[in-house]
Amino acid sequence: MLLIERGKGAFKGRWSLPGGHIEAGETARAAAAREVREEAGVEADIRHLVDVHDIVLRDRDGALAAHYLIAVYCGGWLAGEPAAGSDAAAARFVPLAEIAGYPLTDGAAKLIHKGWSLMQTEAR
Repeated sequence: MLLIERGKGAFKGRWSLPGGHIEAGETARAAAAREVREEAGVEADIRHLVDVHDIVLRDRDGALAAHYLIAVYCGGWLAGEPAAGSDAAAARFVPLAEIAGYPLTDGAAKLIHKGWSLMQTEAR
């Protein structure tokens, strides 16, 4: 699995999947490929929509601070070796069996396993 360590923001120091904002006029699939390239230096063939994931952040008083809706995609490696870029502090390929040893963002493990399952179904 390609993981990046978040270098800033609310999830700084946590590991997760590469991702970010969609640029005006860009499709979600194209944004996923661009973010993998920008954050991890890897070219990817984006193949499947894994899920749509909500992240709701609240302040100390419980008031809504931010709400992100994330389209999570999976795909295959095309080229490049992981290297931290844009807002990532680190990037690396991690064996599926080792992801539990990383401090992941909430929900990332479930999404990773779901994406892996989709890729394995495709391989059959």
